[in-house]
Amino acid sequence: MRFNAPDTHLPADTLITTPLATSPEQNVSEIEIEQAIRLGIEHYFDDCRARIPAFIDRHFHYPGAIETNRMALGWDMLRAPINLLWAPVYALACLVKVLTPKRTGLMWLHGLANRIPAGFTTRVQQHISHLILADLLNNGQEDSSLEAYMIEALEAVYERHTYKPVDHQQFSTLIEPLIADALSQYRITRTASADITNSISCTVLGAFAFQKFTPGGIGLGVVLASMLAKTLAAQDFILGETIGSWYYSWFPPEPSLATTASVMVAVMASLAAFAAFSGVIFDPAQAAVGLHRRRLHKLLDHLQRDVALSTQSSFRPKDQFVARILDMFDMIKSGLL
Repeated sequence: MRFNAPDTHLPADTLITTPLATSPEQNVSEIEIEQAIRLGIEHYFDDCRARIPAFIDRHFHYPGAIETNRMALGWDMLRAPINLLWAPVYALACLVKVLTPKRTGLMWLHGLANRIPAGFTTRVQQHISHLILADLLNNGQEDSSLEAYMIEALEAVYERHTYKPVDHQQFSTLIEPLIADALSQYRITRTASADITNSISCTVLGAFAFQKFTPGGIGLGVVLASMLAKTLAAQDFILGETIGSWYYSWFPPEPSLATTASVMVAVMASLAAFAAFSGVIFDPAQAAVGLHRRRLHKLLDHLQRDVALSTQSSFRPKDQFVARILDMFDMIKSGLL
């Protein structure tokens, strides 16, 4: 870790060590400063982790899950479908950024991928981000609790050396971008979780309703398109609908491209609308099996490392890549790849 004593005469984004006060015995050593900040960071994140169970009970179990997800009413009904359709594009951009380091000749490609947005931020995502920031990270306080912990630890050291209080603004400049990026990545997991939920729902629906393996919206759309084509063909069968149904059960007709496409669009739109409210059902389920707890612990672990080491945000959940793998498998199973 390399945190240093703030100096109010230096730029706000620079934390360096300088000799303090007026006499040699009053100087604060760099080791004391680093130990104090490390201790403050550890205490802060330990307290955040201790608040996770209560946070999950309040916002992801019933009845809190209903209050959390009712924000989906309104424009989220439109934003959620767009986000689900846009998610593969963003996942591909993230993969490009990983596979094309900045030092290679593909810097332009890396820059292009970096400019691709994650999609629309839904009201549910904004609400959950606010809850994490206000309740979990700041413990209901308006100002950053992390700053308070770090500054309290430093001031305890400075008091022993009769030195003036530290500058709060320099810590804000360092910490705020890391927290903002981590919360942005957490919001992306909501879209990915909805996509994974849709894939699981399609698989269950296909298995129980149609005795078919439908690992996603595309597969379910193909099955429904085939059933629709069979029904329409039976209605037009020359010997009547009953005989037609029997005949086409043995010799099923091939649905037209227009029928398949229209049914797929209808299925995807229905799934996307369901995704907007799926948190009411699946947030308590994820809380019960520990997914929310593990995700929040991972967010805090990465934030603690980034703050302690002054690195860029390293919180990159794998949910979106799992969702894209499921989409790819759905397309392969449906014969589109």
